[in-house]
Amino acid sequence: MPQANKTEIIDYVKQNGNILDEYIEKLGAFGRVEGGGIIRPVYTPQWLAAREQLVEWMQEAGLSVRTDAVGNLWGKLEGSEPGKSYASGSHLDTVKEGGKYDGGLGILTAIVALRFLNELYGQPKFSLEAVALCEEEGSRFNKTFLGSRAITGTLPAEELDESADAEGISIRQAAETCGCDLSQLEAARRDDLVGFIELHIEQGRLLDDVKREVGIVQAITGTRHMGVTFEGQADHAGTTPMDLRKDALVAAAQAITKIQAIALEMGRPAVATVGQLSVVPGATNIVPALVNITVDIRHSDQAKKETLISRIETACREAAASQGVSVAIEQHQDRVPALMTPAMINLLQSTADELGILNMPMVSGAGHDSQVMVEQIPTGMIFVPSIAGRSHSRAEYTPLTEILPGVALLAQALYKLAY
Repeated sequence: MPQANKTEIIDYVKQNGNILDEYIEKLGAFGRVEGGGIIRPVYTPQWLAAREQLVEWMQEAGLSVRTDAVGNLWGKLEGSEPGKSYASGSHLDTVKEGGKYDGGLGILTAIVALRFLNELYGQPKFSLEAVALCEEEGSRFNKTFLGSRAITGTLPAEELDESADAEGISIRQAAETCGCDLSQLEAARRDDLVGFIELHIEQGRLLDDVKREVGIVQAITGTRHMGVTFEGQADHAGTTPMDLRKDALVAAAQAITKIQAIALEMGRPAVATVGQLSVVPGATNIVPALVNITVDIRHSDQAKKETLISRIETACREAAASQGVSVAIEQHQDRVPALMTPAMINLLQSTADELGILNMPMVSGAGHDSQVMVEQIPTGMIFVPSIAGRSHSRAEYTPLTEILPGVALLAQALYKLAY
């Protein structure tokens, strides 16, 4: 096995890392709209064109390239011993008017890391793969993690026909326009993957605030999405005394204020967000009869998440009772927290320390493909900074100098695993 000293990878990344700037700009052009944001939903022409560009870069890196049934793109550096493989990558799709780093950076750093390892050390003992996962965001079909769920065998075949976009096109129909053969969905499952590392921008501001070079993700937060409906009574705004009203909007307002207070009181990493509100009939001179709100609740500790949910539900009921209105609470989505694999956490932590890379343990408040992969495959995550915490925005930005320590860590960790 070729031997690497602790500075060799860092020096090589510094000397050759400028290629990432070119990659980031070129990949970010696929789906770019006026103003600089990117719209690149899965199975669209811009998504397909971006994937073709990745094929070219994977081949230039010395990787053999293939796509699986669902449209995940794999670039492989073949190992001398068959039977198991380690992978790194992220998702190719974007949110509406998103940035060029979310997802895409994880694919590009995987390609670059494998390219550098190949140039430095040649063939590994175990295979290494860079993967562009076809979909994570849910911005077209309101379904998330299509690529990683196919890999782990947790994507139901019926979902391919039951889920459709705003134009009524099913996942299967859209995938087939891109040459995917979803009749072979089972073949996309990977039983030979023995490790996965995802590099991603933090999508928050903690690393930028404390000036750490990388974050070592310990867990990905659990989420609960709820819909809450307050139903009162529509009345004339001028003739109905204040003490006789059943105002659904006042009840909702009280609940919203309390939801914020509960999350603040529990402290980080508890968060709760009211993201949507609708009022019926929505007229200036009518007491609101019906108000719908959405609540996004997140915590990395399942027991504390349940406590947060319970307190928020109680607050909504109490707010409704105070105004004499009824309340109905619906669950739209629930995900338990995903703990990263301890061995992978330790590998990334010890490797960062050896390389002198300033690091800190972190909890991810956003969802990632890693939370699906870790259910079946030993998984770790590396965060690099997001300047001012901007993400899911055209303002998303991380300079190259703040990406390269993450690339060095990724490459050295993959070296330890595969060489």
